[in-house]
Amino acid sequence: MIHRIAQDKINLMAAEFPAVLILGPRQSGKTTIAGTVLDGNYFDLERPSDYEVFSADPERALARFDAPLILDEAQELPALFSILRSVIDENRTKNGRFYLLGSVNPTLVRQVSESLAGRVGMVELTPFLYAEIAKRLDGRLDANWLRGGFPEVAMLEDDRRRTRWLEQYVQSLVQRDLAGYGLKTSPQEMRRFMGMLAHIHGGLLNASELGRSLGVTYHTIGKHLDILEGHFLIRRLQPWHSNMGKRLVKSPKLYVRDSGLLHYLLGIRSEEDLFVSPRRGASWEGFIIEQMIALEQLLYTGSQFWFYRTQAGAEIDLVLERDGQRFGFEFKCAASVSHGDASGLKAGLADGVISRGYIVYAGDRRYPVGEHVEAIPAADLLVNYQNEILFA
Repeated sequence: MIHRIAQDKINLMAAEFPAVLILGPRQSGKTTIAGTVLDGNYFDLERPSDYEVFSADPERALARFDAPLILDEAQELPALFSILRSVIDENRTKNGRFYLLGSVNPTLVRQVSESLAGRVGMVELTPFLYAEIAKRLDGRLDANWLRGGFPEVAMLEDDRRRTRWLEQYVQSLVQRDLAGYGLKTSPQEMRRFMGMLAHIHGGLLNASELGRSLGVTYHTIGKHLDILEGHFLIRRLQPWHSNMGKRLVKSPKLYVRDSGLLHYLLGIRSEEDLFVSPRRGASWEGFIIEQMIALEQLLYTGSQFWFYRTQAGAEIDLVLERDGQRFGFEFKCAASVSHGDASGLKAGLADGVISRGYIVYAGDRRYPVGEHVEAIPAADLLVNYQNEILFA
């Protein structure tokens, strides 16, 4: 079995809170975690027989089973949360009693925030991270980059089987999951919209332009984006702002979170397709950003993430703030780095936006590229992320 880095945070939250909320996209491994790592009575609330156990009389059902209790797809039964609160409050000192699993972020987080504030710890379970499967892939970072992290396809060498799985995944999303959120958009239009987002991956988001292309208002585009982001499919990375006097870009950048899903939407089916694609650089950037943000959120508390871009063109792909310090990262899909690649980082250093800068690239050697700027091999960064010396 592959050890998930999230397991450590889940155990930590279970030691500190009565309930633990485990969020993540469908097929990211939540049910596997529930069946192999968590010890307790398991119920899947998308299964009619399990749903019936709790829907008729939730209070009696909760009292009937010994803790810990594991409820998968918990957002299917909102009435459960207020009752959970009273059950938890009967014995607030006993932690790790309930595990709530879900794949819809805004709905579930809102329900939990309203009912279980202060009683629940939250953990996001992403698809496989490179640090978790590097040995299984014999250190081939490119394989993880091409395939993405969904457990069903992360190890598949067969490009056609992987494509078929992702095709079914997207079809299920647009016809079942996304269709149930009040969208006045057909599954075919939503599939087209996802393809449009893939083509602007790594670029600035312009909702009005997307609306014109799809024939809807930018308000409708905003709603579509909210739903896709809530299902952990996309990320809107916000720009860094300050009162430093420079004119800064105010639009967020958009990323498709799983690189395998991105490549499917772009028609990239093989390593050969990827290495000749004009979207290769943007794909690499998004892939490493997602890996870093996931690791940072699992290993540290309170970190924040932005990108930095001035109207004059100075840019830093990722600004990470941890414990009051800001680090800047540029991502280069190449085997070497030149001093010119550090121009955005040097501008950020001069402006006081960051205290150190790193160029994360596809090579295998770490070396300085200027004062307070270093080149770091991507594979080393991701596998050794917990090692504080990386950001010393």
